[in-house]
Amino acid sequence: MRKTRFLAAIACLSVLVSAAAAFADEQAVNIYSARHYESDKELYALFQEQTGIKVNVVSANAPELIERIRREGSSTEADLFITVDGGVLYSAKAAGILQPAVSPLVLRNVPPALRDKDNMWFGLTTRARVIVYAKDRVKPEQLSSYEDLADPRWKGKVLARPSSSLYDQSLLASLIVLDGEAKALAWVRGFAANFARPPKGNDRGQAIDIAAGLGDVALMNTYYIGQMLHSKNPEEVKAAQNIGVFFPNQQSTGTHVNVSGIALTKFAKRAANAVKLIEFLTGVPAQERLSAGNYEFPVNPGARKHPLLAGWGDFKTQDIDFSVLGVNNAKAIQFFAEGGWK
Repeated sequence: MRKTRFLAAIACLSVLVSAAAAFADEQAVNIYSARHYESDKELYALFQEQTGIKVNVVSANAPELIERIRREGSSTEADLFITVDGGVLYSAKAAGILQPAVSPLVLRNVPPALRDKDNMWFGLTTRARVIVYAKDRVKPEQLSSYEDLADPRWKGKVLARPSSSLYDQSLLASLIVLDGEAKALAWVRGFAANFARPPKGNDRGQAIDIAAGLGDVALMNTYYIGQMLHSKNPEEVKAAQNIGVFFPNQQSTGTHVNVSGIALTKFAKRAANAVKLIEFLTGVPAQERLSAGNYEFPVNPGARKHPLLAGWGDFKTQDIDFSVLGVNNAKAIQFFAEGGWK
């Protein structure tokens, strides 16, 4: 029995050593990622096939990954950090875990508005936070802006996620900048007063509840609409087919857009490989595959959008620095609590 346990322990140790060796391999690049999409995995496999550089991924939520990289310091095996929110990218930069990535190709691939001013991070994709509505109960001409949804005429018709949603925290952080603190807080109070039911669920859940007649309007990220329309779940497909998509604030400050981004870590041991992967992911072919696979907007101006996205046409976006989403996050959380958005 002791011999069996000993051999099992040796085998387990061998597996762990082999895994560690693979992670430390110079012909590799190691990513700590808060993105969890099949389209990303497919692109990593294609990059490995084309370059011979193995892509290793550690997945977790962004705050956990930032803290892990910070704690590991110079001993970290992370070469790249990937996440889905401009405010989180700001937090990673502020935590001192990133370094500039130097690549003329990446600078050509990613417009200035979609990358950090110090080249600490670069956009991979964007997604818009739009108003979705019941096609059979709401006409698009009744809609105009985020702020308008706080009007009493929408009382009992608004559906929302809990205020813990990072997407809505970042939306409110942008409104604090564009509308000022007093108006932003007033918006939260008015918006919350119009809830059809207590906030719950995710973006998909809001669309399903609209289809079920529990409310008439909600906020939703555009890529979820594409995912639902092409879902294997008939309920999701039906819900997505019965909601309309409206890009708010086209006559004022523009629709809120957030960014997924990639960054070179401060102590990257395979920085050259990491930069090659950034170049690959921001290039036209990869950008088009990201848009086709996950219904996100490409950051590279030369990349074609998925036909669903292209069909929505061009739209005006907020003119803000993504860093303000991080700067104003705590204030947004405070306003949610004060305004009654649970």
